[in-house]
Amino acid sequence: MDVRPYPPPSTPVTPRESRFAIAMPANATNWAAVWRRNYLVWRKLALASMFGNLADPMIYLFGLGFGLGLMVGHVDGVSYIAFLAAGTTSSSVMMSASFESMYSGFSRMHVQRTWEAIMHTPLALGDIVLGETVWAASKAMLSGVAIMLVAGLLGYASFPSMLVALPVIALAGLAFASAAMIVTALAPSYDFFMFYQTLVLTPMLLLSGVFFPLTQLPEIAQRAAHVLPLSHAVELIRPAMLGRPATQVGTHVAVLAAYAVGGFLVSAWLFRRRMMR
Repeated sequence: MDVRPYPPPSTPVTPRESRFAIAMPANATNWAAVWRRNYLVWRKLALASMFGNLADPMIYLFGLGFGLGLMVGHVDGVSYIAFLAAGTTSSSVMMSASFESMYSGFSRMHVQRTWEAIMHTPLALGDIVLGETVWAASKAMLSGVAIMLVAGLLGYASFPSMLVALPVIALAGLAFASAAMIVTALAPSYDFFMFYQTLVLTPMLLLSGVFFPLTQLPEIAQRAAHVLPLSHAVELIRPAMLGRPATQVGTHVAVLAAYAVGGFLVSAWLFRRRMMR
């Protein structure tokens, strides 16, 4: 009697693996639909949105640049306003990406329940999270490039070397957007974002070389600053805008990439816990 064994059963997918798969993008392009949806909505109020994103960094640039610059003079061999322009470009990327991921992202996820509607389409939760992250990074890049162009037109940034800063601005936008998405996944309400602004964004703004060189800080503060993504963005964007060679480029890029990838993975897992429970 010819007894043939049955084919081995396929490996079952555990509930844990299934939930993790839901939190990851379904493919490499689905996120673009979420990005396009946000773009079409933003386009209706583009001018007001751009003005809001640019007003705050412009006030810092010209208020401190001209006012404090008269007393400070030159910093690191350049005028203080030129030194500040690069820092303001970096900080505007951080603020724009963070605010878009937190306030606008939270509105679409929790208040308007747009995410729930999208999840009734073939898109997975991971596609939504990735699309929101890339969208926030896109707005951050628009804000950073606008500040950089203004600085260039006024003679405070070197052309064409400042074009090297474009990929850095994009990567920094992803890093800050991913980190802020973690906060959005944990936030019970809009009030929760004040903790992140006060305890994370403001100290990062003051410790990352935006307004003064890191060498002016105590040694322990310098070590703490090297853990922050904004300091690495500044260390790459400032040399590009001033036409100087950057140092430790690999380290700075690696830190920003780690924040971008790690922040996305953590936020996707947290959103899965929040949306799928």
